[in-house]
Amino acid sequence: MISRRHFCSLLAAVTLAGCTQPQQADPPLPMGAPLPKAAKQDAPEADVGDVPATFQVKFETTKGDFVIEVHRDWSPHGAARIHELVKIGFFDDCRFFRVIPGFMVQWGISGDPKLSSKWAESNIPDDHPTGANRQSNVRGMVTFAKTGAPNSRSTQIFANYNDNSRLDPDGFTPFGKVLSGMEVLESLNSKYGEAASNQQGQIQDEGNAYLDKAFPGLDSIKKATFIDPGTASDEAKPTEGEKS
Repeated sequence: MISRRHFCSLLAAVTLAGCTQPQQADPPLPMGAPLPKAAKQDAPEADVGDVPATFQVKFETTKGDFVIEVHRDWSPHGAARIHELVKIGFFDDCRFFRVIPGFMVQWGISGDPKLSSKWAESNIPDDHPTGANRQSNVRGMVTFAKTGAPNSRSTQIFANYNDNSRLDPDGFTPFGKVLSGMEVLESLNSKYGEAASNQQGQIQDEGNAYLDKAFPGLDSIKKATFIDPGTASDEAKPTEGEKS
């Protein structure tokens, strides 16, 4: 027979256990869509000769503008790829399909299925910067998404909301940083969570026609353009709290 004192101790222990909150798991990695079977893992070296050492890109969105400053030394192949994508207008009318508060925002699947198909196998080699060029996925840093396979970066990128340095060992190499407009990125519609990201195959196959039907509230990029170096100092001046 359990004594009254033992019973009370047992009851207190059960009550305490019931009030303990479970440990929240980290969000899934910023994964890009799996590479097609035909895609080669030995991606060709990118030509970075025409890519500036640093350049800035302004993204005009449905919530306002933000500016990314790209550093070639941080990620040579990543810088060359983002330069190429902006130059051809790839990000214009792209949706922010994965917005996870406290973690990151991800975009880079074309709204045009034909364009997505064209870039499906166009992956770039991994970058392995060292010394001062090795950056971490802390707040405001911008990085290409990838699968668990080597050389699997393609067109999808993400901006870190918080310190996500846990991503560093997995090959997520930052190529730039948010210079201004972090508050814009943090105001993007996050109500769909992981739902749209879990349908990356269908997004690539059907583009914005699918997203606008299944996830009509997603924010989007209106246009992405290079900032003229002569005007960058005024147009892309970092706001308070965004200086790294």
